[in-house]
Formats: sequence, C-alpha cells, structure tokens
Amino acid sequence: MNVLWAGGRSMTPAEVQARLEHAPAYNTVQTILIRLVDKQLVRRRRVGRAHAYEPVRSEADAAAAQLRATLSGVGDRRLTLQRFAETLDDAEAQVLRRLLSDMSPVEP
Repeated sequence: MNVLWAGGRSMTPAEVQARLEHAPAYNTVQTILIRLVDKQLVRRRRVGRAHAYEPVRSEADAAAAQLRATLSGVGDRRLTLQRFAETLDDAEAQVLRRLLSDMSPVEP
C-alpha cells in the first residue's frame, strides 16, 4: 500500500515490484495486489495487456479508519484518547487542538 500511495498514480505490478527495496517475485507482487483488490483496498483497470492498481482510499483516510476501528473496539475510549494524546509531540498536539476547535459542535 505504501508504494501505491507514494506513487501517486495507478501502477502495474512491475512498477510496484521495482519500487520495493527487497523486491519479491513478480507473481508474489501480483498476488498481493489481487488480494488487496479482493479486500476492496485497491482497484484495478486494464492497461494494454496488464492491469494497473491504485488505492481506493488515501493514506490519511485509511489511517483515520484504522484509528476509528481501534477506538470503537476499546472499553474506555476516554483513557485511550488520553494515552494517545500523551504520545503527541507539541506540534502534533497544537495541530490537533486547532482541528478540534475548528470543528462545528456536535448536537446531542
């Protein structure tokens, strides 16, 4: 997924393979991409005789969904959020404060 996100465009299995540091076999890359299509994380389209693959979601959207899923699976959300906030550096905390203050209030 990181290679596809960094690529910023649709990529063939050969292009993905070429960008991997310890590149597995072409068939392995192709199998992984097909599994990502099956999981609806990636979409593919025909390009000549090959397929090109691209992420369905941006990296930020995927990370936010993961955070949301994690948060929904814990018992004490407040404590979990507190522990997360404690790991932020000053700049990250400032960004989060600004984002939260810019959000419109949620009505009960």
